[in-house]
Amino acid sequence: MTDKTQAVKVITTNREAYHNYHILETYEAGIQLVGTEVKSIRDGRVNLKDAYALVRDGQAWLLNAHISHYSHGNRQNHDPVRDRRLLLRKREILRLQSKIQEKGLTIVPTKFYFKGNLIKCELGIARGKKLYDKRETEARKTQEREARAALKTRMRNE
Repeated sequence: MTDKTQAVKVITTNREAYHNYHILETYEAGIQLVGTEVKSIRDGRVNLKDAYALVRDGQAWLLNAHISHYSHGNRQNHDPVRDRRLLLRKREILRLQSKIQEKGLTIVPTKFYFKGNLIKCELGIARGKKLYDKRETEARKTQEREARAALKTRMRNE
């Protein structure tokens, strides 16, 4: 496909990652999957809640991502929480490795999505939020929600 603007369809997002971390940078990575995993992901049966990534032996790995068994799979169905290799360029892996050696940084998957017919994973380099940061974010969201609701009722009354 020569067209650079391929359709992106989000499969799942890791909302907990945005709650628990400040996402500093994002990277796009491919994932090495087996057939039943692909079919299960197409059904939307993937959970990134406790997932994280790390660099081991010059390769990036996705750990604790739960991809459920495929419903029509046979005895060769995949292990739901196996380690999956992330497909990145060598310089991206080196950059990730140097970033996570800084104190307090980690790599978390933020999103799974289709790009054309390929399944991609968006990785975020993240720094953990403190409790007061989480409260501040929650308060800001609540204020915005209330302001939208007030504006909506005001528009209805006019």
